[in-house]
Amino acid sequence: MLFIFDGLDESRLALNFHGKAMVHNDRQKSTVDMLISNLICRALLPSAFIWITSRPAAASQIPLQYINLVTEVQGFYDSQKEEYFKKRIDDPIQANKILTHIKDYRSLHIMCHMPVFCWIAAIVLQQILVKDDGKEGPKTLTEMFTHFLLIQTKMKNHKYHNGIETDSQELLKAHKEIILQLAELAFKHLENCNLMFYEDDLTECGIDVDTSLSTGMCTVIFKEESAIFKKKVYCFVHLSVQEFLAALHVFCCYVFKDTEKLKPFLKEKSTSMPDLPLDEFLKIAMNKALESRNGHLDLFVRFLHGFSLESNLKLLQGILPNSTCHSNSIKKAIQNLKRMQRPNISPERWINLLHCLIEMNDSSIQEDIQRLLKSGQGINKRLTLAHCSVLAYMLLVSEEVLEEFDLSEYKTSEEGRRRLVPAVRSCRKALLAGCKLTESSYESVASALQLPNALKELDLRRNDLHDSGETLLRVSLKSSNCNLETLRLAGCKLSQKSCVFLASALHSPNSHLTELDLSNNDLSSSIKDVVSDGLMSEHCRLKVLRVSGCNLTEGSCELIANLLCMNSHLMELDISHNDLQDAGIELLCPGLQSPHCNVEILRLSACLISEKGCFSLAFVVESQPQLRELDLQNNNLGNAGMELLTAKQRDSNCKLEILNIKNCSEHWLKPGPQKYACELTLDSDTANRHLSLSMRNQKATYMKKRQQYPDHPDRFTLVPLVLCREGLSGRHYWEVDWKCNGVRVGATYKSIPRKGANRLDDSATAWCVECCEERFTVQHNNSTVTIPCRPGSLSRRVGVYLDWLAGTLSFFRVCSGTLKHLHTFDTIFAEPLHPAFYIASESSVKLC
Repeated sequence: MLFIFDGLDESRLALNFHGKAMVHNDRQKSTVDMLISNLICRALLPSAFIWITSRPAAASQIPLQYINLVTEVQGFYDSQKEEYFKKRIDDPIQANKILTHIKDYRSLHIMCHMPVFCWIAAIVLQQILVKDDGKEGPKTLTEMFTHFLLIQTKMKNHKYHNGIETDSQELLKAHKEIILQLAELAFKHLENCNLMFYEDDLTECGIDVDTSLSTGMCTVIFKEESAIFKKKVYCFVHLSVQEFLAALHVFCCYVFKDTEKLKPFLKEKSTSMPDLPLDEFLKIAMNKALESRNGHLDLFVRFLHGFSLESNLKLLQGILPNSTCHSNSIKKAIQNLKRMQRPNISPERWINLLHCLIEMNDSSIQEDIQRLLKSGQGINKRLTLAHCSVLAYMLLVSEEVLEEFDLSEYKTSEEGRRRLVPAVRSCRKALLAGCKLTESSYESVASALQLPNALKELDLRRNDLHDSGETLLRVSLKSSNCNLETLRLAGCKLSQKSCVFLASALHSPNSHLTELDLSNNDLSSSIKDVVSDGLMSEHCRLKVLRVSGCNLTEGSCELIANLLCMNSHLMELDISHNDLQDAGIELLCPGLQSPHCNVEILRLSACLISEKGCFSLAFVVESQPQLRELDLQNNNLGNAGMELLTAKQRDSNCKLEILNIKNCSEHWLKPGPQKYACELTLDSDTANRHLSLSMRNQKATYMKKRQQYPDHPDRFTLVPLVLCREGLSGRHYWEVDWKCNGVRVGATYKSIPRKGANRLDDSATAWCVECCEERFTVQHNNSTVTIPCRPGSLSRRVGVYLDWLAGTLSFFRVCSGTLKHLHTFDTIFAEPLHPAFYIASESSVKLC
């Protein structure tokens, strides 16, 4: 069964996806909006297909989890823009003159992707550049639409007053009432995202239907709402015209001090209208626009800023006589746009600030960025938030495609980096690893993948995958515009739902993915979804799969073996750092020996493989000529196992080029974190003078008497702290024995301050656990979690496991060699971590 809802934006239905009133029975009576809401969320007729056409603003009210596929109807490409003007304007010289003018002003050229804007531009520029030869053409959207309003008014005058020429400002003055009525109508319905309105709506604004039609601003559409009645529906010739008039209404209300009409708009402001400066008024408008997730007020607020220019006010003297804006207010408004900061705002909304500056004829930030780029200092110089928005815009509109866009290279704040995210659309390789992406960041990436783009490689490692990130997996990867070949999601905390969406994307005929990295995610319960529903699909063309450190066990190996028997495309497989053991290797080998298997690179580092597993792998090396590289480091292969594999590699018929069996010792057979045990040394250059180091810098003891250490810039001066020499990244595990209460065991960056009263617990760059007889207290950045100990269960040994790439630091209580989990910190590390110890009076710590 298929339901088609054509023109959702025209219906004004109040769809509700969060209420408790669910409709499950198709015979149950309910309102139209409730029926449609329940159809979309699959409470009613869950097997039915639904096809909806709508403008983006109305479609955005549908939660993303109910959308399977998005198709966007595109406007003109650059070649089609030129074709339009050359066909519409007979004289090629005039057409080229208009095209040259549009290309000179980027904001006009971008808007020309909309056919209706090309029509508006052709009308205005023919009049100004051609008929009024020598007159300067409009440079901004506000100028363009203001001239369009003047020309429409002239056309009405010609049509109904026998072509008598009248001054344009006199004409505006004569038609001021109807224009302001239409402007009020435009604003009322723009705020509510209504693009279609009925005769009652026009009457409410004092508009006579016949009069409004004669202005050329509205078009009548007959729409059959029932088998008996027909009802007239009205709209502006285009949404941009409605946005222009809505902005005109708000600006006129401000100038005329019409407090009553602006009450809903100014509800957040207590200042009375006569005392409200223009810059504050525009700031309120911008804040409202920034709050919009779908940007339905972006163009409106651009026009609003444009009306503040003296040149545009002169064009509107017939409506706004003797209106001027104080130059000081204009300067303040420009500074507000450059300095504006708010949390959780979409990067696309910030780019609109740049468009507002353009409407105010301010291009200073663009010029700054251009100078930086020309000087080669663009990446080395620290960028402000405004610079980042401008740079993202410039990269987006550039005709050149960046080969690589590495977000971490730009010297700016976390918010600055997030404002740069939209630029992913104009590059081939986007590296966003560890950049703390937010919901709005993922929305930008997801949107970019659904539009025509050049993106082939996307690196999202070490970013939490929010709901919007799941939308990227569920919708964007299946888009016909998505050409992504490489996707890296290592350490993104993928949920089982995320894996189901990813499998669906791999199953899609639109999928171009050939390389997928899912390392450092817990896939223990979701690997079946990824393999069975995604990787085994006939549409999957994956050549490289990385699932290192994903908590896979021997049970996962049978699934992967089945995949290798079916998927002839897979050429590189990395399942390192999973406790597969010999039993898992035995289950995996039949797949590796399959005639359909084409794996050339196999990585099995730190998989608890012993000598027994080597015998199974020896058959693979012997039987598979395509295998070029085998990585078995960090396993306890035993001498016999290593000798067997080495002998197989030396065989003249063997094609194996690289056999990595380094670092194969007995401790690599320990399951869990303990197999990553590392050797550490306390750094005497960091030790506070109340700490005495002994046992070859393996033990630190608090001493009342100050030690005679030499001065050193790395030494902690006020608190009894000491760091280890080793800066750790990757996977590492260490154990510490502690004595007496008040010891803190943790890890921190080398950059932690040495001169202050830092005790590890109050630092944003340190993570620790405080050890006491009756409890453990987990501490970070002045926040604490207390973990009580059961009587008789006390152990004075603590284990610490770091998985730097996954962004986890875990603490364990060690009892007779068994690990009892205390707490795991979950973050994104920016630097290598140094094990750190705070040692209170009469206490000590010893590295094990």
